[in-house]
Amino acid sequence: MGVKIHKKLNELAATAICGNDISSSVLYVSALAIAFAGQYAWITLLIVSVVLFLFRKIYGEVVGALPLNGGAYNALLNTTSKSMASFAATLTLLSYMATAVISANEAIHYLHHLIPMMPIIIATIVLLGVFAALAIGGITESAKVAIGIFLFHLSSLFILSGFIIYYLVTSNGIQLFLENWHFSGGEGSVTNAIFFGFAASMLGVSGFESSANFVEEQEKGVFPKTLKNMWSIVSIINPLMAVFALALFAIPVLQSAEYQNTLLVEMGKHVGGEWVATLISIDAFLVLSGAVLTSFVGVSGLLERMTLDRILPQFFLKKNKKGSSYRIILMFFFLSVSVLLITNGNVKLLAGVYTISFLSVMILFGVGNILLKVKRSKLPRPEKASWISVLFAILAVGIALLGNLTMIPKDGLPSNLTIFLDYFVPTIIFIIIMLNRTVLLTFLLNLIHTIFDPVRNVVLKTDKQILSIINKINSQEFVFFTKGDKIATLNKVMLYILKNEHTKKIKIVLALEKGQSEPPNLSQEIDFLDREYPEIAIEFLTVQGKFSPKLIRELSKKWDIPINFMFIGSPSDKFPYKIEELGGVRLII
Repeated sequence: MGVKIHKKLNELAATAICGNDISSSVLYVSALAIAFAGQYAWITLLIVSVVLFLFRKIYGEVVGALPLNGGAYNALLNTTSKSMASFAATLTLLSYMATAVISANEAIHYLHHLIPMMPIIIATIVLLGVFAALAIGGITESAKVAIGIFLFHLSSLFILSGFIIYYLVTSNGIQLFLENWHFSGGEGSVTNAIFFGFAASMLGVSGFESSANFVEEQEKGVFPKTLKNMWSIVSIINPLMAVFALALFAIPVLQSAEYQNTLLVEMGKHVGGEWVATLISIDAFLVLSGAVLTSFVGVSGLLERMTLDRILPQFFLKKNKKGSSYRIILMFFFLSVSVLLITNGNVKLLAGVYTISFLSVMILFGVGNILLKVKRSKLPRPEKASWISVLFAILAVGIALLGNLTMIPKDGLPSNLTIFLDYFVPTIIFIIIMLNRTVLLTFLLNLIHTIFDPVRNVVLKTDKQILSIINKINSQEFVFFTKGDKIATLNKVMLYILKNEHTKKIKIVLALEKGQSEPPNLSQEIDFLDREYPEIAIEFLTVQGKFSPKLIRELSKKWDIPINFMFIGSPSDKFPYKIEELGGVRLII
């Protein structure tokens, strides 16, 4: 029976899976950019587009040369050490975890506008469970759902854009845009506005790295096309929506909490009424759900690769009939649910994890590109990014990371760095333990030997001493003087010895006077008893002479067996000697 070959993803399917994540950013990134950059938001979003254009080449070169799942992890694994690669993998994992929880929770919040009675936390868990089940069902099935969501999302944005353009044409909306352009109510300089606006706007490209994490599931030549498609979507939609927002509402309105959370819904309501707002709410729910699916697919490819490299336990490699690593997906699901419950649905607490992880992964991917150029220069690759573009891209993302690290949190929340470290430190400790588990186990073994070897030596020494005493006790030989007793009587003797004495040897002695002969079958019966009681060695002897106190003393001296270790059966009234004359021989029958 041959190995089942799973169908690879075409351009549309692969783009849809990662595109849902990156294109869902339009729901929040325009508002976020306006909150920091005001009227310059669309400029910061265009700058982001330029940076992302550079990363197209960076990702294309690395994945083209190393077309394996794992993204930044794979790039660094093949150019540096497993430790460095695991650092990148940890950041990627945290990014996916934060993406899944934030996207699922935000999706339910949009749906909550349409169904107010719906419990947010429970519904979020259900949504995570649905997409975990979908991911377990196989990437082909996941792609079908992703394509549906992706096309609906693009159609919804096209409809919204049509209504906005019609509204602006018929209401001279360009006038409000010009007024906003000259707005001076913000704080700080233009430079600060663009700096922090750019830092916030970089979140609009989250998901760009996802395609590299499941490149092995894509048809040949599809990967660079996914990068191009994602770049095109982000470069058009995000700046355009920022321009539309500035043309529809005054900046103070756009910077209010209500508009920050549901900007596109408010835009739809403003230009097309409730039904357009409802359409955008449904679209937001679906595309954010699609981002959850992207997280499951991306993390599955990443963690499967890490498991193959023995960084994670081999337990996670088990696949189902659909070819899905269902144990990885279930672990990620439970991790996401636990994070949701720990934060009690306040996903703003995850913003720091999401931001720092994602931007750090992009920087590390750029570093991986540089190392690939230096250390693997002869490795064939379909395209190359110039040194200037790579260095500029890394610098730009570094500036965005610095901006997010220095942002003053609102609502009394801890800083982004504090929240990030709360999640990063335990995760990286686990990875470090897995990477160094043989060293740790060797240390543990040495520690156990250091502590317990002295005790073990004492135990062994004591054991030998005790065994020596036991053997000495058991080496004592006993004697039974028989009159030619039948086997039943001799069996009682053996039972008595087993129950009352510590020995492994016994002599059964028959004293024969001159002219007497050994009873028939006695030797055979004693041989039978010897086989029946293998724990005691039985020796049968005949001695010449009359059974008497003198004979007992002679045999005791000859064999070095004390008389009190010699036994006889109860004598009859015809026995010629008194018991006390026998010197201490015991009666046992």
